[in-house]
Amino acid sequence: MYISDGFVYGGEPEQEIKVEHVKILPDRMMLIRFNNGEFRLFDATLLEGPVFDLLQDEQIFSKPVIDHGVVTWKDGEIDCAPEFMYKHSYEYPMVV
Repeated sequence: MYISDGFVYGGEPEQEIKVEHVKILPDRMMLIRFNNGEFRLFDATLLEGPVFDLLQDEQIFSKPVIDHGVVTWKDGEIDCAPEFMYKHSYEYPMVV
């Protein structure tokens, strides 16, 4: 149980998920490190719809920028919520 903004909540507070690092891999895969320390694989072919059409251009897709924990492209014209990327990605154990 915890209190936030004067409200009592059951359970534990959830950490806001943010992207810390992204590496573009072949076949539109992305290796993402999140602020919880996890590395995860994200399949960017899941990004569908007109807003993501420009990502079909490899020159654009290959140059993501992280802005306040969000992956963006084309100076912020295109972005993807870190929560979506986390939920739709797969654990990737990093061997050091």
